[in-house]
Amino acid sequence: MKTRSMEQTIGRRLYLMGFVSLVLAVAVCVFIFHRAFTMQAWRALQNESAIIAAQYRYDPQSLHTLTLDSIRVTLIAPDGKVLYESTDADEQDEMENHLSRPEVQQAFSGGTGQDIRASVTTGYETYYYAVLLTDGNVLRTAQEAKNIWSLYNDALPAILVSCLVILGIGALLAGVLTRRLVQPMLNMAHDLDRIQENVPYSELIPFADAIYSDRAMRESNEKMRQEFTANVSHELKTPLTSISGYAEMIETGIARPEDVASFGQKIHSEASRMIRLVNDIIQLSHLDSSSSTHDSPVMETVDLSVLAKECAERLKMNARRAYVTLNYRGDSVQVLGSTSLLEELCQNLCDNAIRYNQPGGRVLLETGRDHEGRPYLSVQDNGIGIPKEAQASVFERFYRVDKSRSKATGGTGLGLAIVKQIARIHAARIHLESELGKGTTVTITFQPISQSQNQ
Repeated sequence: MKTRSMEQTIGRRLYLMGFVSLVLAVAVCVFIFHRAFTMQAWRALQNESAIIAAQYRYDPQSLHTLTLDSIRVTLIAPDGKVLYESTDADEQDEMENHLSRPEVQQAFSGGTGQDIRASVTTGYETYYYAVLLTDGNVLRTAQEAKNIWSLYNDALPAILVSCLVILGIGALLAGVLTRRLVQPMLNMAHDLDRIQENVPYSELIPFADAIYSDRAMRESNEKMRQEFTANVSHELKTPLTSISGYAEMIETGIARPEDVASFGQKIHSEASRMIRLVNDIIQLSHLDSSSSTHDSPVMETVDLSVLAKECAERLKMNARRAYVTLNYRGDSVQVLGSTSLLEELCQNLCDNAIRYNQPGGRVLLETGRDHEGRPYLSVQDNGIGIPKEAQASVFERFYRVDKSRSKATGGTGLGLAIVKQIARIHAARIHLESELGKGTTVTITFQPISQSQNQ
């Protein structure tokens, strides 16, 4: 789409509005003046007819003494014969019977009559007014339109000049007003950090808010990207350093033969940790992409109870290795969501509950509906708990409450961040309750299926 100049667009439209307004004003004025002139013409003819009728002495010859100025006078007998004609019309016109003329017929029948038509004798539009005299004859007066509109002819040059001057002033004012209208909006771009404080028009407030929010989001995303890059670099550097160190010892022969197996096991452990980290990064990147582009995964009806039971079954072996009991209880509840993502959410929560537990501890998965009828999935443990000051940050990327324990158990620091993104995609709420030394409960509350479909 071709970019247009806002100033030029507004200026042209203002000028067009002025031009249309001027044309309409001229048209209205012409209509009003025409109506006024027409009424004035009829009144003038009526007055002239009254004066002439007062001077009429029942003799057509008495009309010859009248002084007429652009007024045509005709005296017509009851049979339509022209008794007197003030103009120098040709003989055929003077001998023509006028009984068929509309104004003459109206005068004979009603006392007065009027009509407007193109005159055969002159070729101009002529106003006719007829009045019935006391002797039975009809006195008709007429005036040609060229005399009525002569004022327009005289004023036409002045009208045209005035219109051109008005259009020129309108174009100048349109340019000045448009420039003054647009300039404050251009000034908004000079200080985008305080754009909300420099909004010249109330209509631009949503626009300024959107720009400010977009800049804040971009700065936040850039900061998160930098932090994420630094964290990823650090997380990858640690296992790579260990792998490189053990491999170098084996390569140079420093490692004793009996230590090679141990070093190989450590290399394998660090490599596995790197693989988990890379997989979590890829998963988190995919979730970020889905959230930012609105490219939501395919949603279907998922039974949380079935999903939780399967998750508990899969992780039972891990729980036994950590000497933790993993159980499930609850009711069958259905939500609208992605099966794979919800499985990932459940597994990450359970994995964290097992990892940060104590030998002999327990983990409980529970599904059901809260007091408002909303489906929920909760994971409860009686492990080490989370300090209050850290509870607001545990869902951030690479955040660890106990870094040494996380490293020892193979955590990547991204599990709860993935849970947060999956919950956001499903429009679900996360509620965390934890007490240091007593355990943690994480509850994911979903929207009912009817509301999810509406959204």
